[in-house]
Amino acid sequence: MPIKPTIVLKSTISDEDLQFYRQMALGYCELNITEEEMDLETVKKHIERFRSFDIEPVYLNVMTLQKNDIIDLNLTEKDGKPVSRDTEIEKFIKLVELCHEVGIHYTSVAWQPFGVKSTDHAYVGQFSRGAHTRYVDINEIQSRPNDMDREYTAEEVWDNFAYFLMKVTPVLLANDVQMVMHPNDPPLPVTNGIASLVWNADDYRHIFELDPEHVCMIKFCIGCWLEGGDKFGEVIPDITEFIRQDRVAMIHFRNVSSPMCPTFEETLLEDGYADMYEIMHAILKAGYDKMIYVDHVFDQSVENFAYPLGYMKGLINAIQHELGTYSKDCK
Repeated sequence: MPIKPTIVLKSTISDEDLQFYRQMALGYCELNITEEEMDLETVKKHIERFRSFDIEPVYLNVMTLQKNDIIDLNLTEKDGKPVSRDTEIEKFIKLVELCHEVGIHYTSVAWQPFGVKSTDHAYVGQFSRGAHTRYVDINEIQSRPNDMDREYTAEEVWDNFAYFLMKVTPVLLANDVQMVMHPNDPPLPVTNGIASLVWNADDYRHIFELDPEHVCMIKFCIGCWLEGGDKFGEVIPDITEFIRQDRVAMIHFRNVSSPMCPTFEETLLEDGYADMYEIMHAILKAGYDKMIYVDHVFDQSVENFAYPLGYMKGLINAIQHELGTYSKDCK
């Protein structure tokens, strides 16, 4: 099967917007639901509605479980109330079982208890041309107060991940589901007092050492690789290696103005410092056949997905012709 351009959608998206994505020949999506929607009949109804627009959900995600500070930091108290990571892990297990019940084989995990860090989302810079895009100043972010009342070391963060992996691996295997892991963004060793789980390519290699059962996959965020520069790794050798190991289940196709030095701005695909043609060529030459997503588009509006998606699909088709693998089924 050919590579699969994909979109990330909330369950609450309107029919009008689904029709817009259908008109762009987007055939796959990540379906984001809330914890309150985690029941079989509700999810089935969402899937049926998306399929009526020729969009097949291939991921099922719950954001509060995907980025969960109680699990990530092993919190025992939050907002003055007792909490338990085992309780939160049981919710994740329920999500995995729900994936199996509806025939979905992927869910997402990002060991970012306080989400993606940015300086601004309305920066008028060299590349944005007045659009709302993401701008990051590492010095500004690191000058903020710590996220928690104490620091969390790399050893603690990795121990918490190992505990989570031990708990969920048997359930993932039994339900034929894999969890697809996004790197920390921005990829810093420590952000506001909390060590990162994945801030370079070797961290993924370490995860794979802990995961001989192959339940962990990579959400290969090209933007994060580019943000980190040499400290993260080398995009083309790394993505080639991980694709050939069958460890990539989603690619975030995104360009940035520069590595963190200490600032960067998200750009149109053709504007950043990376040659996205060369990267796409490596992706397709390595035989990648899973999902790919144009991440973090300007303004994050439905209409603004059209241009970068068209640009990305144009790259795919041109390179497929070059490699002799072109298929009209790439949609």
